[in-house]
Amino acid sequence: MSSVLENSENIELALQTPLPVSSSTLHLPDQDSVSVVVTLNGSNRDAAPLNRSQSSLPPVDGGFGAWSFLTAAFFVEAVVWGFPTSFGVFLDAYLNDTRYTSQPKASSLLPLIGPVSSGIIYCSGPFITPVITRYPYHKRTSLYIGTILCWASLFTASYTSQVVQLVVFQGVLYAIGGSLLYIPCISYLSEWFNHRRGLANGVVFAGTGVGGILLPLILPPLLSSYGPPKTLRILSIAIVLLVVPLLPFIKGRLPESRNRAMGPSPRGRGDVEWKKSVSFWVLVVANTFQGFGYFVPIVWLPTFASDLNLSSTTSSVAIALLNCGSVIGRLATGYLSDKVDPWLLGFSTLASTSAATFILWGLLSYNLAGLLSFGVADGFLAGGWTSSWNGFTKPLSASDPNLSTTLFGILLFSRGMGNIFSTPISSALTSLNSNSTTSTRGSNHSAHLGFDVGGGRFEKMIVYVGICFASAALTTLVGWGTDVTRRRRALGRQSAQE
Repeated sequence: MSSVLENSENIELALQTPLPVSSSTLHLPDQDSVSVVVTLNGSNRDAAPLNRSQSSLPPVDGGFGAWSFLTAAFFVEAVVWGFPTSFGVFLDAYLNDTRYTSQPKASSLLPLIGPVSSGIIYCSGPFITPVITRYPYHKRTSLYIGTILCWASLFTASYTSQVVQLVVFQGVLYAIGGSLLYIPCISYLSEWFNHRRGLANGVVFAGTGVGGILLPLILPPLLSSYGPPKTLRILSIAIVLLVVPLLPFIKGRLPESRNRAMGPSPRGRGDVEWKKSVSFWVLVVANTFQGFGYFVPIVWLPTFASDLNLSSTTSSVAIALLNCGSVIGRLATGYLSDKVDPWLLGFSTLASTSAATFILWGLLSYNLAGLLSFGVADGFLAGGWTSSWNGFTKPLSASDPNLSTTLFGILLFSRGMGNIFSTPISSALTSLNSNSTTSTRGSNHSAHLGFDVGGGRFEKMIVYVGICFASAALTTLVGWGTDVTRRRRALGRQSAQE
C-alpha cells in the first residue's frame, strides 16, 4: 500500500513539471493525450487528473492564460510592494508628528517600518516556497489569506499611535500577508513563461515601480487632509478592492494536485549542480551587497528633500521619479537578460549606480534639479537589478519551475537581509553626522554639494551607499571571470574528448 501511495505521488509530481521541448522526429499515432489513472482503495477521487497532456495545456510564452496571469501579477506586485517602496513619504509624516516623535526611541523605530516590511517579504521566500511546492493546491489559499492579512494589518495599524505597534502591524503583519500574495505569483510565472521569462520577470517587477510612482503622489494629499490613521484605513480598503478581482487570474498553467507532493525535488542533476555552482554563490554575495545599498535612498530621499526646504509634494516627486526610472529599468533589463550575458549586464548597472550615487547624489543634489536627476538615474540603474536574475538562474533551473522558484527565493532572501540591516546602518550614519554638525532645516543655503545638505548629516550615508554598489560591481566582476573560466574548461574537455 505504501509503495502504491509513493508511486502515485511521484507520478503527480512528474506531471506537474514540464519537460523541455523534444527535438525528436518521432510521431505518435492520432492520440491527443495520455491518460493516467491511479486507483487507491477502489477510488480515484484524489488521483492524478485524467487526460493531462502538453497539447491540452495552455500555451507557454503567449495566449490569454499567460498574458492575463502576467497582467494580474503585475498589479498584485504594484499593490504589495508599492506601500513599502513609498514608505519614505509616511516616514516624513511620522517624523513631523509629535504624537509619534515624543515616544521613546521613535527616531530609531519609525524608519524601520518600511524596510522591515519589504525585508520580511524578501526573506520569506525560502520558508514559503517549500510549503507551496509540497502542497501545491494551497497556493491559491495562500493568495486569499495574504489579501486578508494585508487589509487587516493596515486597518489595525490605523487605530494605534504607538510606534512599537506600528512596527508590528504596519511592518511585520503587512509583510506576512504580502509574502503570501507575492511568492505564489513568482512560482506560477515560471510555468507560464520560458523563452520570454526574462521579459515576464521584468514586467512583474516593474509593478513595484508603478506602485512606487502612484503612491508617493497619492499619499501627501491624503496625509495632509486626513493624517496617518485615516490614510492607513483608506489604503487597507483600497487593497481589497484592487486585489480581490485579480485573484481568479493568478493561477498556474499546470494542473495542481490535491495530494501532497514529495518535493521540492528538481528533475535530473539540477538540484546538485546549483548547490555546487561557484558562480551562483558569487551572485548571492553581489546580490546581498546590492540590497545593503539599494533601499537607503528609497527610505531617506523624502527626508533629504525636506532638508533642502522642499515641500512634501515636491519630495514625493523625487520618489515617484525614482520608481518611474525603475519601471523602465526593470523592463529593459528583463528584456536584455534573455539576450545579453547576465554578468556583463549586472556589472554595467552596478558600476553605473555607484558612480551615479557619488556624482549625482553626493555632488550635485544640493538643489531640486540634482535630486531629481539622481532619483531617475538610481531608479533606472539600480531598480533593474532584480530583472537580471533570470539570466543567472535560467541555465541552472532549465524548465523546472520548482527549482526556478527555489533559486529566486534564495536571491530574495539575501537581498532582504541587506534591506533589513541597511536602515539601522544608515540611521546610525546620519546620527553620527548630526551629532557633530548643526543640522537644521533652512541652513542649507550655503550648501554647494549634496554631501553638505542638512549640515552634512547625509555625507557618510551617501558614501556608504556608493561603496555598497561598488562592492557588488566588483563581486560580479569576479563571478564573470569565474564563469568564463568554467566555460573555457568545459570547452577544453569537450575538445579533448572529440
